[in-house]
Amino acid sequence: MRITVLSAFLLATAASAATPWTVRPEWVRAHEDFLAGDALRGRGSATHDEAVAAAYVASQFEGYGLKPAPGMSGYIQTARVVSMHVATPPRLEIGSKPVEGLRLIVGSAAGVQGRVVIAGSIAALPEKAAVVVFTAADVPAFDIWRAVRSRHIGLLIAKDGSSAADWFAKIGSRTNMPRYLAEAPPAPRPAFATLPAASVDAIKAGDPARLTVPIAREEATTSNAIGYLPGTDPDAGVILLSAHLDHLGQRDDGTIMHGANDDASGTTAVLELAHALTSGRPHRRGILFVCYGSEEIGRYGSIYYGAHPAVPLTDIVANIEFEMIGAQDPKLPKGAMMMTGFERSDLGATLRTQGAHVVADPYPNEKFFERSDNYSLALKGVVAHTLSGWGDVPTYHQPTDTIANLDIDYMTGAIQSLVGPARWLADGNFTPRWTAAGKPKE
Repeated sequence: MRITVLSAFLLATAASAATPWTVRPEWVRAHEDFLAGDALRGRGSATHDEAVAAAYVASQFEGYGLKPAPGMSGYIQTARVVSMHVATPPRLEIGSKPVEGLRLIVGSAAGVQGRVVIAGSIAALPEKAAVVVFTAADVPAFDIWRAVRSRHIGLLIAKDGSSAADWFAKIGSRTNMPRYLAEAPPAPRPAFATLPAASVDAIKAGDPARLTVPIAREEATTSNAIGYLPGTDPDAGVILLSAHLDHLGQRDDGTIMHGANDDASGTTAVLELAHALTSGRPHRRGILFVCYGSEEIGRYGSIYYGAHPAVPLTDIVANIEFEMIGAQDPKLPKGAMMMTGFERSDLGATLRTQGAHVVADPYPNEKFFERSDNYSLALKGVVAHTLSGWGDVPTYHQPTDTIANLDIDYMTGAIQSLVGPARWLADGNFTPRWTAAGKPKE
């Protein structure tokens, strides 16, 4: 049989496309060694270290053959973030007398004063009040915050305890003060503080209360790394694969919060999927690879991207976010990842039919769907979910989130399981849809 130059080329191309791609653990480890090593000091949000991490990701994108996204001349998108800090210790007065033992976990942009309203349970919380004192002793602090954060309350004071201490430690043992994109000042939010139980019990309804918080403001730059793989059909839509590249940085005592799992592991997944999907023949749909900055301080990288997308959000067929895939929850089937909000769309179930190791989130009450960058785009209508190995891993926001505590083999297998499904999604006609009540409201 006579083989022409053209037919030989076509045969070679087909063979190349059919050759399975193998994600190698040494590639996975190499990304982690850089992103979660001492040199980047924990990739603090909107810091120079975060910018270095973004530059690394951008250089990998360029090396794999990705192009700058439409309308961009390079691979980095930046935004200005305003941060507030407690300048000197906050002061709480009840009945004009200072109260000792204040732990201000969440601060607001201004001081608060008013008459005390007493609430003995979450169900009794008012919708609007200046100062609320929560007297129940058996409710975890973060559960109280979840219940109060969307209400029009100036300050909520609860009883101190282990849950409040754990939460405070996880946010770096400093008050969480408002941060916002310079182009979009934030709406008011409640302040949340705790006092010793005896001090709370001594407060009476109607007592005058005043919280004074001296505030300092500073502005910094956050960085998103963006790479684009053009598709062959401009009308077929775009797939978005994403993660966040920042973490908690370095504590005041010098401790580095490496963030090997949160979320150097997700960033590694995006990098290795870019590595895989740039091999072989072009795909029908375009693929965007985005690693956001400033997730840890409020999802500001993804919020900014949602306001300034590289392609219209209506062109994004689906967004798959990767968050903490460096260790597996023992509740999950071996090798599997959980998809947050699995039941909200048909994306997860369909990817599973294509070989993705994806199962439903076993912790729906934790609301993980709302706690990662996928949510920024989901609120704008994009079918967007997060894949995670362990949503509440013991190393979460701890100094122990290091490379030594990663399961590199699990990570490699999890990424490998998505290469085929991602190619299928990029080459096919399937367009995910929200279920009847799945789409969140902005």
